[in-house]
Amino acid sequence: MNYPYQKPRSFFRRFFSGLFNGIGAFITWLRNTIMNVIFLIIFLGIIFAIGSKTQKPLPEKFALRIAPSGMLVDQRNYMDTASMLLSDEKKDAETLVRDVVDAINRAADDKRVDSIVLELGELDGGGITKMEEIGQALIAFKAKQKTILAISDNYSQDQYYLASFADEIYLHSMGEVQLTGFGRYITYYKSALEKLGVNVHVFRSGKYKDYVEPYLRDNMSDESREHNSQWLNQLWAQYTSRVEEQRKLPAGSLNELINHLDTKLAAVNGDSSQLALNEHLVDKLVDRKTIDNLLIEKFGKSSDDDFYNCVGVHAYNAETKSLGSSKADKIGLLVASGTIVDGHQPEGTIGSESYVELLRGIKDDDDIKALVIRIDSGGGSAFASEIIRSEIAAVRAQGIPIFISMGTVAASGGYWMATAGDEIWAMPTTITGSIGVFGAFPTLENSLQKIGLNTDGISTTELGGAPSLDRPLAPKMANVIQSGVDHTYQHFLKLVADARKKEVPEINEIAQGHVWTGQKALEIGLVDHLGNLNDVIAAAAAHVKIKDYSVKLITQKLSPKEELVRKIVGEDARGFIPKTLIKPYADVAALQQLSPLLKPLMTLQKMTNPQGIYASCLECLAP
Repeated sequence: MNYPYQKPRSFFRRFFSGLFNGIGAFITWLRNTIMNVIFLIIFLGIIFAIGSKTQKPLPEKFALRIAPSGMLVDQRNYMDTASMLLSDEKKDAETLVRDVVDAINRAADDKRVDSIVLELGELDGGGITKMEEIGQALIAFKAKQKTILAISDNYSQDQYYLASFADEIYLHSMGEVQLTGFGRYITYYKSALEKLGVNVHVFRSGKYKDYVEPYLRDNMSDESREHNSQWLNQLWAQYTSRVEEQRKLPAGSLNELINHLDTKLAAVNGDSSQLALNEHLVDKLVDRKTIDNLLIEKFGKSSDDDFYNCVGVHAYNAETKSLGSSKADKIGLLVASGTIVDGHQPEGTIGSESYVELLRGIKDDDDIKALVIRIDSGGGSAFASEIIRSEIAAVRAQGIPIFISMGTVAASGGYWMATAGDEIWAMPTTITGSIGVFGAFPTLENSLQKIGLNTDGISTTELGGAPSLDRPLAPKMANVIQSGVDHTYQHFLKLVADARKKEVPEINEIAQGHVWTGQKALEIGLVDHLGNLNDVIAAAAAHVKIKDYSVKLITQKLSPKEELVRKIVGEDARGFIPKTLIKPYADVAALQQLSPLLKPLMTLQKMTNPQGIYASCLECLAP
């Protein structure tokens, strides 16, 4: 390959470049050295502390305490070892759904556990699909003639969905149940961008592909309003019917309550807790001391402190998992969670090269008889989605059956990946589809002119140096990009048509960027079955005709240091770390509140696909 001529760098440029590189290398070495020393001190302190403690056996009888915190997730976002050790967070920012479900399922057959206590005050949410998976496990637990209690000072809409699976719900006498329904509101930037002189060039295939609408409009289009209202209303119908079923409420009672909340609340003089009791949303109003005494009376007092006799999910899973034996035959479980991007990425983001490495490792593992891929993604780079899909197909071609389990969302690029599976499973409330593609980027020529900056020059062709941020987009280049987007969309349609054994025009009718729920996707042929993750694992095992198996979670390889820290932190080792070594992190609550407003703008900055074409779904944020 011939490379263009580059002008040699001057002596001064080479001198200062070498100087700055040397300083940078020294700073990097110093930082790594300091962090290693800190790690060594903490490590020795932890080893000493662990050595002086012995793990106590679990009580003969106890309640399983389920107190999820932060967001429910299928895969934790990666956190480096230093941040894990130095973080001073009072609660976990994420709770793995799989940990909670596994604990409930084990407790259902554990004679030591006859009750579950749901403490839901620290749960931030995670989507109705993840809560439904936990709810199904709770239903199976109650079917073994065991009881569930739910307690909280207040219940958000998400928290109350889980609480509805309990036999009894306790609410603080000054608390409330915050039911409002689902909504979907988007910030639109068209007028603001015009005032700033920013031109956003958008190319898309699919009339429902509204990812790029915030840059083009100041309000929601009719097409966007149409398909968003469909899936949003279907999810709300699932919410209300499930809660009304569990609480034995008349059909339509939740909507009746919300739509007349002002008058109903006025009738009880603004007492929201009394209203919740009157509407049979909760069973008892209590203060904190009362509920503490009630739990101690019911389950006994803990031997360690003035608390009820219970065992948390982490401690319970640690003991029960260690008692189980690993079977020779395994069903592999590989999670794909987050935005799909190119290259190597940590867990919590789906990097094409990272995921390909994991898939290639599976092909060399003779113990894995089938693979379940859990997808929880609204898509991303079309190129990265294809790289991953192709590698999934290669694994399947080697004789390893692949079953796809869709989580909260498996849309656009997420569905692109799913087409390579033998079977596609979804939950009824999964958000999927959004089969469409787009490209978008800004140019700032008008913005620059406002401050007196102009660009001029020459090129050897009409497209030379295009596209560029500081110049208008040439019409021919716009045609080139649109052709690429249209071609990618046709390729997407063909992949889906081949996978679903349908004709391309038939798929195009249900594509166009339209978002569907899992229930509707089953009806129109985009998925094969409805079921949760455990249902999919069982189906994969039945497909390969094995009954005695274990599930092998396939994750990215960690360094020995990272592996050690994760094992220790999983055992609540923060209590072993000297407080003087813990560095508090800044409060990011304000940034978290701004995040939904800035998401479209931040997305533009992150678009690094080599072709600039994306299969992603802005609206795929399930309530």
